[in-house]
Amino acid sequence: MDPIAAHAEQARVLLAKYRVQLSLCCRMTLSAMLGLAASRLLNLPISLWAVLTAVLLTQLSVGRSLKATTDYLIGTIGAAVYAAVIGTLFPAANGPLGMVTLAIAVAPAALLAAVNPRFSAAPFTAVLVVLAPTITHLSAVGSALDRVIEVAVGGIIGIGVSLLVLPARAYDLSIAAAAEALRLMAQSFEEALSSIAQGPGGPAWLPIESDISAAFARLDAITIEAKQERMTRLTVEPDQGALLRTMLRLRHDLVMIGRVAAIHLPDTVHARLGPWVAQISDTVGEFLHACAIEVAARRTPAPLDEVTRALDGFAAELAALRRANATRNMPVDIVERVFTLGFALEQLRRHLSDLARCLAELSAGGTATGTMATKWLRWPQ
Repeated sequence: MDPIAAHAEQARVLLAKYRVQLSLCCRMTLSAMLGLAASRLLNLPISLWAVLTAVLLTQLSVGRSLKATTDYLIGTIGAAVYAAVIGTLFPAANGPLGMVTLAIAVAPAALLAAVNPRFSAAPFTAVLVVLAPTITHLSAVGSALDRVIEVAVGGIIGIGVSLLVLPARAYDLSIAAAAEALRLMAQSFEEALSSIAQGPGGPAWLPIESDISAAFARLDAITIEAKQERMTRLTVEPDQGALLRTMLRLRHDLVMIGRVAAIHLPDTVHARLGPWVAQISDTVGEFLHACAIEVAARRTPAPLDEVTRALDGFAAELAALRRANATRNMPVDIVERVFTLGFALEQLRRHLSDLARCLAELSAGGTATGTMATKWLRWPQ
């Protein structure tokens, strides 16, 4: 490969890797420029607030921009009306009286923001409305109107840019987050089940719970943003709520299996169940890795036949152990772990089937629906 082609390939890979971040960078920059242009065109007294609002409300995804704009407008309008009343009743003045007026305006807004983060813009707006007249020489009502207009201009620009310029839908980001969580769970299932299958001679299971927790936190947050998009009719993609609930159940199955992996089963039990657990480890890990790939590609996952055969074999062997009373003389905690493993694997069977169904529904819905936000430029994949 010649040097030019090699550099072009490196650039393509970097663009694909950081396309979401670069898109946000472009949108924020354009929002700032449009905010300044709009404020000058409308002769707003202070261009700074319209520009800051436009940048602040240009978020990573369309859904997040919608939520941020809604919250910001609610907090701003409510605080502007209240602060305008306070500013009219108690005109801004120097000295102790001015400090008292400011405190009366800010305290309720700050309390509301502390109780509900949706109103985090309220204290900031109250301060501006009360103190801006000392700079712009407007009345408190005029200051409040200017503040609302500035926020409205910035909000319109932020939403417009988020929708029309390299739009990143929360639905797409949630699918990517789900794929990452599935990949981490596949790795953890493989390691936990392998630890049980290999017995005392195998390595101890080292959970990656922190990574999985972080992945689920991202998925949960982005799913809420995707719901915001559907509520505003900006997308008609299928709901990911069922997928998220199913993945949470799979995480609970992993926790139960991990508790069994923390101890070693007796040799007699391990000799009979170990080979089946090894097969389950391979098939479940392969299936979840495939699901992570297929959900990102919006395709239906492969059938569960291999996983089902391995789980059926384990269930039959466990039933044979019970019929033979092989666990009668074992310590109670060991017996509990053995049957906990059996219960966890039965739950795993159900939840993997639910996962396959959820991915099939998302795949079918994703091919039949679209979005009102046009992607004017597609980043290289």
